[in-house]
Amino acid sequence: MQSVFYPDERIDTRYDIKGCEVGRWTDPASTGSPVKILKDNNFEGKHIILDQKSSWLVDQVEIDTAFLRSLNVLDYSILLAHQPLHKDELDGKHSFSNLIVRTEKSMAQDSPTEEDHPTTPLLGGDSSRLESDAIDSGSDHSITCQEINLPSVNSTDAELQEFHAHHRRLLPNFKNSVHVIDGPELRYFVGIVDIFTVYGLKKRLENLWKSLRFPGRAFSTVSPSTYSQRFCRWVKDHTK
Repeated sequence: MQSVFYPDERIDTRYDIKGCEVGRWTDPASTGSPVKILKDNNFEGKHIILDQKSSWLVDQVEIDTAFLRSLNVLDYSILLAHQPLHKDELDGKHSFSNLIVRTEKSMAQDSPTEEDHPTTPLLGGDSSRLESDAIDSGSDHSITCQEINLPSVNSTDAELQEFHAHHRRLLPNFKNSVHVIDGPELRYFVGIVDIFTVYGLKKRLENLWKSLRFPGRAFSTVSPSTYSQRFCRWVKDHTK
């Protein structure tokens, strides 16, 4: 949780989401831990507002849960928090210099050495994803892919294919950028955790008991296939 919610100085709300309803409510007024972690039912009526980046999050969750399903894993959660973006962050995130920094940060994730550090594919190749981040709507000086030119770096088809295969995105210029996605007004912290529960005999018996105890209701202990489908549906339904 500390890895996902970092830095946390300005985070004002935190959630632990499983995509179900039974036992998924936290009383915001309850005493105890100074940090309140809310749950699925607390989130009802709210949305993750990402605009053009929403499809990336939905697709990435589908990729991750497909992997967890292949391992026969269930009962994982998506940690979610947000903080408001300050005016200087809103004004600066579409600048050319910020775009270059974000591109280098994005491509450096899998490139520990300088000679293996391809930065052009994101600038020159993935136009749809880049334009969604680079264009400042309502501005007369928006940046498009065609205006970006880095003559010192060479793009190859293999690098472009690697970029798409890894489902990369343009990371924000921020600490812990892998877990951060900026929306129009809020900065979201997102990560999937609790990934070690296997659907063995104990969980199968728990599923049977809960089916009798909570008929017709959505509880956490279900098959990995059902769990991943429901999890993805929750993310899709609550992301705009």
